[in-house]
Amino acid sequence: MADWQVDQSKPWFKKWWPKDTPKSYDFEKISMGEFFERQRKKYADEKMMWFIESWMTYEEAGQAIDSLATALHNLGVKKGDVVAFLMPNSFQYVISFYATVKLGAIATGINPTYKPLEVLHHLKITSATILITLDALYGELIRPVVSQSKIEMVIYTNIADLASGLSGLKKGLGKLIGKIPKGKVEFPGAINFLDLLETKPDLPKVEFDPYEHTATFIMTGGTTGVPKATILSHFNLVSNAIQAALWVGGEDPGVGDIGALPLFHSFAMTAVMNVSIAMGGWMMLFPRPPPTEEFLKEITHIDAPKGLFYAGAEILFKRIADFPKLEKFPNLTGRLRLCISGAGPLHAPVQKAFQENTGGRIVEGYGLSEASPVVSGGNLFGESPVGTIGMPFPGTDWGIFDADDFFKGPIADGLSGSKYGEENTGELCVCGPQVMKGYLNQPDETKDTLKTWDGRTWLLTGDIGFMNEDGTVALRDRKKQLIKVAGHSVFPAEVETMLMSNEAVSEAAVAGLPDPKGKVGEITKAWVALKPEYQGKITAEELIAWTQKNMTKWKCPAIIEFIDEVPKNILGKIQRRLLQEADPLYKK
Repeated sequence: MADWQVDQSKPWFKKWWPKDTPKSYDFEKISMGEFFERQRKKYADEKMMWFIESWMTYEEAGQAIDSLATALHNLGVKKGDVVAFLMPNSFQYVISFYATVKLGAIATGINPTYKPLEVLHHLKITSATILITLDALYGELIRPVVSQSKIEMVIYTNIADLASGLSGLKKGLGKLIGKIPKGKVEFPGAINFLDLLETKPDLPKVEFDPYEHTATFIMTGGTTGVPKATILSHFNLVSNAIQAALWVGGEDPGVGDIGALPLFHSFAMTAVMNVSIAMGGWMMLFPRPPPTEEFLKEITHIDAPKGLFYAGAEILFKRIADFPKLEKFPNLTGRLRLCISGAGPLHAPVQKAFQENTGGRIVEGYGLSEASPVVSGGNLFGESPVGTIGMPFPGTDWGIFDADDFFKGPIADGLSGSKYGEENTGELCVCGPQVMKGYLNQPDETKDTLKTWDGRTWLLTGDIGFMNEDGTVALRDRKKQLIKVAGHSVFPAEVETMLMSNEAVSEAAVAGLPDPKGKVGEITKAWVALKPEYQGKITAEELIAWTQKNMTKWKCPAIIEFIDEVPKNILGKIQRRLLQEADPLYKK
């Protein structure tokens, strides 16, 4: 569509742009089902998924998807119905997702680490009526709340149901001794997932407009309160998968894509599940991120002649880079071909150590659930700018707008008159085929987040930063996490980066707290995890003194507290809010 053509005179196309990546692309209006069928036809006998020692080809997956979709249709599931999944990464998750969207029903994945009331909130705001769940999760998470939800049908599966690589003996023993978790599903008329896969494929013809029709409800992280559901269309998801596949070099049958991040989150939904299909590659699914040694063992032993892609949070790459016995895995060198670190900044020391120790290539990427989620990334095939979120993907435009008044127009958008550099900081806004339709049943929130400028819809990201003269963007922090010290803006991420450049510091989290003396409004506090060899050898006062030598005084932490580990969510994103709210100085 002509709507997604970006002016090719913009500076990011000139310096860092990967030479074989198209600068524009004609995004088709096709459904997720059509997208999958196109790849299934091309790559029928190629591997599509690996899980628990088992493989599935595109054709095998396609048959399972069509059987499940037919069975769901026969059970009365129709266009617009909401099907919720409570499962970790598995064959069943991918099959359920594509079967649901093929019917024009709406897929929504629930975080399996939620507590029952959080699960209920998800079910209520999405109005889900069908639930596909792991049997082992039902009793703890669903049974206590199901009567308060709209769930009418429950389909259950065991984690090892489709693990053909496990012998029957192994499966039986596993269930017996508790290695393979299982649970009782006490819902009237609950249906076994495997029984539905016996259905002869006979899909109904479903008409809908991929540009308008919802494919999935993805929950936003909830860092600013209760999670909301973003509405992402078929066009959003297909476009974002194609954008990301173009960025990593286009179709490449046989390449592996590591899925340690959870598929219920937009990052893995696109960067693992949909991108591997867009490339004609295969996804390597882990039900949860395994311990580093186990992970390294799996990825170095698996048959992956074309190497592996890995999208993850910085902490996952840091653990590999810091692993003390990498020489145990000689096959690792060059195996992690292309890696994108998201869900927070990629710090230069981590990037350097990872690349030196693995022979892989890693750049920072950026996205948010409201953009399906991928917006930008560094150049994976050549020199790439450090300390920025790279360049917007093909078909994506961006600009820095006034953080308080969007309608003042762009401060910098790559055209003449743009004001570059840190002194021209504002809110990053993006425009592209991956931008959501809005928030479910939240018209005011939608209006605040999607705005029209120059005839196009822009997504206000809530991230504060500035544009460099080369068109790349450096982010400072979330708009809502700014710390105001005596009228000065302090960006937590900047202070964290500075602290992590100290040789003693392994991790840091920074947040604002009320000034107990009432003089400067807020003070800055840092929670710091030291490297093992420095524990007990440096004091908080010494570290504060070091920051005062290296940073402007008002940016320096007033308090530093040493902790064992910085808390992170399931994606590896730092949870500053947990530390902030648990602090005695915090006031709501």
